[in-house]
Amino acid sequence: MTKFKSDFLRTLDERGFIHQISDEAGLDELFAKETVTAYIGFDPTAPSLHAGGLIQIMMLHWMQQTGHRPISLMGGGTGMVGDPSFKDDARQLMTVDTIESNIASIKRVFSNYLSYGEGQKDALMINNGDWLRDLNYLEFLRDVGRHFSVNRMLSFDSVKTRLDREQSLSFLEFNYMILQAYDFVELNQRYGCRLQMGGSDQWGNIINGIDLGHRMGTPQLYALTSPLLTTSSGAKMGKSLNGAVWLNPDMLSAYDFWQYWRNTEDADVSRFLKLYTTLPMDEIARLSALGGSEINDVKKVLATEVTAMLHGRAAAEQAAETARKTFEEGALSDNLPTIEVVKDELETGIGLLALIVKAGLAASNGEARRHIQGGAVKLNDAGVTDEKMVVGTSEVTADGVIKLSLGKKKHILVRPV
Repeated sequence: MTKFKSDFLRTLDERGFIHQISDEAGLDELFAKETVTAYIGFDPTAPSLHAGGLIQIMMLHWMQQTGHRPISLMGGGTGMVGDPSFKDDARQLMTVDTIESNIASIKRVFSNYLSYGEGQKDALMINNGDWLRDLNYLEFLRDVGRHFSVNRMLSFDSVKTRLDREQSLSFLEFNYMILQAYDFVELNQRYGCRLQMGGSDQWGNIINGIDLGHRMGTPQLYALTSPLLTTSSGAKMGKSLNGAVWLNPDMLSAYDFWQYWRNTEDADVSRFLKLYTTLPMDEIARLSALGGSEINDVKKVLATEVTAMLHGRAAAEQAAETARKTFEEGALSDNLPTIEVVKDELETGIGLLALIVKAGLAASNGEARRHIQGGAVKLNDAGVTDEKMVVGTSEVTADGVIKLSLGKKKHILVRPV
């Protein structure tokens, strides 16, 4: 029997989203009796979030699906400072223009998971720059800063880790936790927000907001964190051999996104079905019971369901079909990732090492050379051993492309233009 009576917490619990809750009984009671507003903050450090942040977006998704109002808070103000939590060094400071450009780019993904609007249960997209950028510093120190104990702030793990390593923590970064705490109070006063959610590394910052709210006269506020996820082999979620697994389609194709999930480790499949898809729990239980070679079919279901939420069902099924043709039939598919090269450049000849790097299959000529020496590189499905090879027009197939492959699962079409 579940320990929660509210649909939201019961759903999060059975799917593995919950790491810590500040007051389980109180929050469960709140969700059971009224429409709750909750938020998660997203710092605009890049033009796109990556797959590591997908767990937070899915928490907001389930909140709306169970009848509550989620807020996706964009860090237009806090992004000017940068979250120092568990970072070895200070973040590179961004200009306001960069921050605004990143926010505009990040926003495009959220409407695939949340329904935004003006209704009671419609999601809200809020920018904390709306209140943080115009703060009067002296008034803020007097009205908000006086509630913070430096002794207590120094005891937080996110701060202690930096100081214990004798790494510099600037006064600017030290202010971040005050600003995040103030966000919680401001969102409560403006929108009746009662809950802040985030990864487990945000626990101290969220509790800070609850304490500040208590001192500034808000109703009882709550914290809920999700586990910080790694794969079974210890790899960080959202990272692949080629770098970050971006959510924005202009930074990572639907096919490459599908492939990332298709390559999930066996031990993670059931957990990822619960966290990253909306499949019913009984269907997930059925899929999780499959073993042997059938696990590969389950991985394809996982990849298609996760990709369908982000890129749409048609793009997900096209990615699955492209993979099937490529790997099961050995056929060439126009839907494989493609790079373009100038015909003149190809007529002169391009070094294979440079072409591998250009295709994104290696970060450097040295890495490309190691791939060739390891027998992992193929050109038009034929193994290549000569690292000094020059690729020219003679390698262009009847389909008008050159197929460049790394291992069994990474294929790029090189198209002359």
